[in-house]
Amino acid sequence: MGVNDGDEGLRRRGCSCTKNDFLPEESFQSWGNYVQALKATPFRLKDRVLTRSLDTTEIHEIKARSEHEMKKTLTWWDLIWFGIGAVIGAGIFVLTGQEARQEAGPAVVLSFVVSGLSAMLSVFCYTEFAVEIPVAGGSFAYLRVELGDFVAFVAAGNILLEYVIGGAAVARSWTSYFATLCNKQPEDFRIIVHSMPEDYGQLDPIAVGVSAVICILAVVSTKGSSRFNYIASIIHVVVILFIIIGGFANADTKNYKPFAPFGTRGVFKASAVLFFAYIGFDAVSTMAEETKNPAKDIPIGLVGSMAVTTLAYCLLAIALCLMQPYYAINIDAPFSVAFEAVGWDWAKYVVAFGALKGMTTVLLVSAVGQARYLTHIARTHMMPPWLAQVHRKTGTPVNATIVMLTATAIIAFFTKLNVLSNLLSISTLFIFMLVAVALLVRRYYVSGVTTTANQVKLIVCILLILISSIATAAYWGLSKHGWIGYCITVPIWFLGTLYLAVFVPQARAPKLWGVPLVPWLPSASIAINIFLLGSIDRASFARFGVWTVILLLYYIFFGLHASYDTAKASAENDRAAGGTWKQMEEGGAISSATDPNNTSANPGA
Repeated sequence: MGVNDGDEGLRRRGCSCTKNDFLPEESFQSWGNYVQALKATPFRLKDRVLTRSLDTTEIHEIKARSEHEMKKTLTWWDLIWFGIGAVIGAGIFVLTGQEARQEAGPAVVLSFVVSGLSAMLSVFCYTEFAVEIPVAGGSFAYLRVELGDFVAFVAAGNILLEYVIGGAAVARSWTSYFATLCNKQPEDFRIIVHSMPEDYGQLDPIAVGVSAVICILAVVSTKGSSRFNYIASIIHVVVILFIIIGGFANADTKNYKPFAPFGTRGVFKASAVLFFAYIGFDAVSTMAEETKNPAKDIPIGLVGSMAVTTLAYCLLAIALCLMQPYYAINIDAPFSVAFEAVGWDWAKYVVAFGALKGMTTVLLVSAVGQARYLTHIARTHMMPPWLAQVHRKTGTPVNATIVMLTATAIIAFFTKLNVLSNLLSISTLFIFMLVAVALLVRRYYVSGVTTTANQVKLIVCILLILISSIATAAYWGLSKHGWIGYCITVPIWFLGTLYLAVFVPQARAPKLWGVPLVPWLPSASIAINIFLLGSIDRASFARFGVWTVILLLYYIFFGLHASYDTAKASAENDRAAGGTWKQMEEGGAISSATDPNNTSANPGA
C-alpha cells in the first residue's frame, strides 16, 4: 500500500502526473490517515532526527527508485572542464567589479585568495564523500549518511535555494553582457517597473529565455552537455588569457594605490560575497553517479579545476584593478568598460563574448547539477517522487530539470544581482560547513566500533570547534577594532582540534581516496566558512531565516511523513533488525510500542 503502490505505478506509467506520482505515501491516502500522521509528528520527527543512512543504501536501494540508471559516460577530463565551466562565470565577470569598487579596492585579489582557500578546503571534504558515495545526491546524500535525515533535509532546502539563486544571478548577468555586446548599456534590455521595490522592479525577459534554452540542452543528454561545455570552455579560457594579457599590457601601477582603501574588514566582507564565484564545484560532485571511475576521476576533476580557477580569478582581479582606479570600475560589466577606458574599445566585444560563453557554461553545469540534487532528494520522498524519474531514452532527470529551471527563470525575471549574491553565499557557506562536520563524524564515529567515551569526546570536540568558530565570527562582526576576543576564541578552536587529533582514535579509514590532515583540514574549513558567514549583511540573514522557516513548515506537514512512510515500507527497512540501518546514537532505536499509531519505528531511507 502507499509507497510501494506508488512506485509500481510509476514504473507502469512512466512520466505521468497523478496524485500517486506526487503523494503516494500511506499518510496521504486519506484525510484520516493525514490527521493520524500529524498526531504522530513528535515521534516521527525524533525517529528522523536519530536516523542516518548507509553508504550501500544510497548507492543501491535509493538510486534504484529512479526506475532507469543514469549513463556512466564521464571521465576526469570531462569533470575538469565541467568544473571550469561551472565556476568561472558571473562571479568573476560581475562580482569582481562590485566588490572591488564597493568593499575591497585592489585588495579584492586577497578576497579571492581567502574565498578560494575556503573553497579548496571544501573541495577536499566533498571529494572523499563523492569517491565513496558516488550518487547524484551530492552533499544531500553525504549528510544523510553521517548527520541524519533531518539535517540532510535542511541542507537540501538550502542546496536547492543555492542553485536556483545562483542560476538566476548568472542569467541576469548574461543579459548585462549581452547588452554590452550589442553596444548598449547593461540595463537597456531590462524593463523598469517603478511601482515595484527597487530590488525587484527591473524585469529581465532575456534571462528567462536563456534559462529555457539551457533547460533543453540539459534535458537532452549529459554527454552532449559535456561536449558543449568542453567547446565553450576552451573559447572561454582563450578569452580569459586575452583579458589577463591585455590587462597587464595596459597596466598602470598608480591604480593599485591605495591597495586596501576599505581595510581588512573590507577584504573579508568581499570574500564572503565572492565565495559565490567558487560554488560551481559542488555541481561536479553530483555527476559522480555518471563517472566511469569515481576513485580516480573525481579527485583529479575537482581539485584540478579548483586550482586552475583560483589562479585565473587572482590574475583577472589584478588585471582589472591595474587598468582602472577601483572607484571608476563599472559594477555591471567591469572588464568590458575597463578596456573601453584604456582605449581598447574593440576589446570590450571580445570580453563580452567570452563572458557570455562563460556564463552559458555556468548555467548549463548548474542545470545539470541541480536536477541531480533534486532527483536524489525525491528518491527519499522528502520531495515528490515524480521529480525522481529518469527518462528511459536520454538517461536524464527531465522532470527535476524542468522544475528547477522554471524556478530559476522566475527569480531571474524579478531579482537584482546584489540581493541574489548575498543570500546565495549564506546557503553555500552553511552547506559547506555541514559537509566538513559530516567528514569529521565519518572518520571518528562508526556505530558499534566507536566506544561511548570516544563518542562523547568527539561530540565535545566538534562543539568546541563550532562554538569557537561562531564566537570568532560574531566578535568580528560586532567589534570593529578589538582583538582580545580572538585571543580566547582561536585557542579554543585550536585546542578542540588538537584534542580530537591526539586523543580520539579514527574509527574509519577511507577506502579509496582520503582527505589529508584530518582533523585539521575539515576543522579549518568549518572555521573559515563560519567566519565568512559573519561578514554577510543582516538583511541577507533575515531572508535566509524566512527561507529556513518555510523549509521547516514544509518538512513538518509533508516531507517528514512522506520520508517516514517510505522508510517504513521500503525493502531495506524490512532488514533493519539485521543491521541494515544504524542510529545516530547507540540504543537510539524506538520500539514500536511507543509509536502513537502502532506503526513500526524502524528507521529507513
